[in-house]
Amino acid sequence: MPFEIFNTESGKFAFRLKAANGQIILASQTYENKAGAENGVISVIENASEANFEKNTAKDDSPYFNLKAANGQIIGKSEMYNSEAARDNGIASVIKNAAEKVINDVTA
Repeated sequence: MPFEIFNTESGKFAFRLKAANGQIILASQTYENKAGAENGVISVIENASEANFEKNTAKDDSPYFNLKAANGQIIGKSEMYNSEAARDNGIASVIKNAAEKVINDVTA
């Protein structure tokens, strides 16, 4: 169940990608409708390659990453990590789990 499409508290839709241990490794923006979230999942699957990850550092020096589409739009964001190595492992986990193409729809 790596991808999970869900309802947000505001009644919109979003998705997250989970690792095998259940940890969220990539989170999306919110979408007005479920089709938007589904298209976001497809975009992750199509763009989850090393070249499309943008490695960043937050103001508090925590490493994180964004996954970008070919047009430069951010598809998903990671959590904050405690090291660059952990961030890089997160990227590898997104690539691996996105390739499984498993989607769990938990919308109401």
